Amino acid sequence: MNIGKIKRDFPIFQKKINGKSLVYLDSAATSQKPKKVLDLVDDYYDQYNANVHRGIHTLSVEATEAYEAARARVAKFVGVSDPVEIIFTRNATEAINLVAYAWGRVNISSGDEIVTTIMEHHSNFVPWQQLALENGAVLKVVPIDENGELDIVAFEKALGPKTKLVTFTHVSNVLGTINDVKQLSKLVNLKSPKARIMIDGAMPPFLFGGEMISKVTLEKTTWNELPWKFEAGTPNVGGAIGLAAACDYLDELGMENVRKHDVELAQYAIGKLSKIPGVVIFGPKDATKRGGVVSFNVGPVHAHDVASILDSAGIAVRSGNHCAEPLVDFLGVSSLARASFYIYNDKTDIDIFVEGIRNVKEVFKI
Repeated sequence: MNIGKIKRDFPIFQKKINGKSLVYLDSAATSQKPKKVLDLVDDYYDQYNANVHRGIHTLSVEATEAYEAARARVAKFVGVSDPVEIIFTRNATEAINLVAYAWGRVNISSGDEIVTTIMEHHSNFVPWQQLALENGAVLKVVPIDENGELDIVAFEKALGPKTKLVTFTHVSNVLGTINDVKQLSKLVNLKSPKARIMIDGAMPPFLFGGEMISKVTLEKTTWNELPWKFEAGTPNVGGAIGLAAACDYLDELGMENVRKHDVELAQYAIGKLSKIPGVVIFGPKDATKRGGVVSFNVGPVHAHDVASILDSAGIAVRSGNHCAEPLVDFLGVSSLARASFYIYNDKTDIDIFVEGIRNVKEVFKI
């Protein structure tokens, strides 16, 4: 991939941070948007902004067609054969809570077991923790090994006849560890064949109101079909259109190229950081086993101080517990700094980042 050309597709890189060119290494939190996506979102608001499904006027029809076309485009991108299986939510956190409320509170009872892992983001930990407390279920948390990978033996032992739900991250947002979804799913099907892997196609609604209904009388209400049953109220039409445009953009690059680029940058960054005394890297050392995420600490320097010094040089990284406090506690640290890479980053960005880390050491004289 031509990273220089790709970077020019993203308007934000024209911005200067403290007089420096922006080196954005926080894509695991929020990725930047190419102009193609931004233009299509603007076009929706400029030309046919209207509510979907409920109107017969021109703007509503155009908005509805674009919204449902976006659903079909996203379905194709993620390999789903039927677009009705795609439900638009505000974010992954809302999607997980939808499952916890709509399916979990109906199907998980006292004594049932929920199996998750220590590497989960809070959004895939707290909802199940709270559900277990409310319904008297048992929450089992599978640890990781010394390499930052899921302990498969412990995972298999955690499964049993009482397991009702198994939920785990595909890629850790802290360690970058990639979990083998197919392998873990096979183990679940073998050891706990009645358990769900956070997927269910027959949930009652989570939010009530417009669009998610089929018929309302004084006595009762019947629900709409999927996916509209779970999309109550006015949806984020512009966001769906932008998401579809992002799918187009990524398909043009080729997802195999995106993945290869992630691995190359992660391996390059790990190699560079490993040569700096006092820098501790967390997660698998083999970049093929992680996403484009490298979490680290610089000696005794707090991660927030690391991020602040890097920001003065125009380098954006994340710091803190990354909404994964149980994992950070498990690792025995108070906080972590995190650099995450994407299609608009190259080795030059990492070189600048590494020099920034050396500057951190100079400032703190370590």
